Amino acid sequence: MFDLECENVTKKFGGLVAVDDVSLEIPSGSFFSILGPSGCGKTTLMRMIAGFEEPGRGDIRIRGKSVIGTPPNRRNVKMVFQHLALFPMMNVAENIAYGLRCQGAGSEEIRRKVGGVLERIGLPEVGNKEVGQLSGGQKQRIAIARCMVLDPDVLLLDEPLGALDLKLREHMKIELKLLQHQFGTTFLYITHDQSEALVMSDNVAVMKDGRFEQIGTPQALYHRPATAFVAGFVGDSNRWTGRVIDRDEVDLKVETDAGSSFVAVSGDGQPLSVGTSVEVFVRPEAISVVRMGQQSPTSAEPINRQVGKVESLLFNGANSRALVRSENGQLIEADFPQVGEIAELRPGDDVELAWPLAHSKCFRQAGN
Repeated sequence: MFDLECENVTKKFGGLVAVDDVSLEIPSGSFFSILGPSGCGKTTLMRMIAGFEEPGRGDIRIRGKSVIGTPPNRRNVKMVFQHLALFPMMNVAENIAYGLRCQGAGSEEIRRKVGGVLERIGLPEVGNKEVGQLSGGQKQRIAIARCMVLDPDVLLLDEPLGALDLKLREHMKIELKLLQHQFGTTFLYITHDQSEALVMSDNVAVMKDGRFEQIGTPQALYHRPATAFVAGFVGDSNRWTGRVIDRDEVDLKVETDAGSSFVAVSGDGQPLSVGTSVEVFVRPEAISVVRMGQQSPTSAEPINRQVGKVESLLFNGANSRALVRSENGQLIEADFPQVGEIAELRPGDDVELAWPLAHSKCFRQAGN
């Protein structure tokens, strides 16, 4: 059963198409994210699901029932905003109980439900605290508890971690995933932060210019992007432009604009003829780095090789990265381990880079 379905939903503001023929199905109890840059239409879509905007065309169904024309307060969806909107004049328990009081619940029912939801979010002792006494992470959980106490079919989260500092945001990604499992409620999360979407979600829709480019698991989006936009937006990638100069049944020989050449595969499975202008994407972690003169990595599959000089190093512990300038002047980013001889890599070192052909994803350039 799907808790939320959108079918061919379209929304225009004057001549601007904010959401363009979007369809999705979200299974019950799953964590679904919409990922895209600012202005792509994700917030407009969420506002239509919540009932704050009406689509110009299409249908929105919650648990199989259309909610077109149904006002926000009659839809069993709740929304957590980036700035949380907790009431500072109320304590924590009063904040959580607010929706229940609006529904006319009795005092005993309110006490039982508020206590129960505080237990489930791991904050059973904070009911009498003022909002100003809470940490940022606690406020996030209280905002979610205020919604979950009303037992919504779908919880909508509009970039709720955007106002937090980096360390707390990393912690809250784990917290949100655990809370979603704890309640078993369907979460629809919108964000422009790919790490949030990849870490927390069962499925992700990547949105661009009002349309979904691809819907899939985080693993599918990362390893098998369907378009150049998804390949460049999800995760880090080296990105080069060039053209196909030769091909066989499977592999493409590509020459980049910088003059480097290597073998790639079609990223979307579409045939690319000789002379086609393309974009090529290679993940930094797919590229191995060895000093010149050391033994190169062996592999059962064909490998691309480039030589160059280390121009700069970006130290980030286990995720450190080398910026290598190839013989043709092309900049290549490659991750390297902080163990063994390569851990002592320095700017100016001559190195060889190698990566499997299958990790060179090639897409037709727009307009070609």
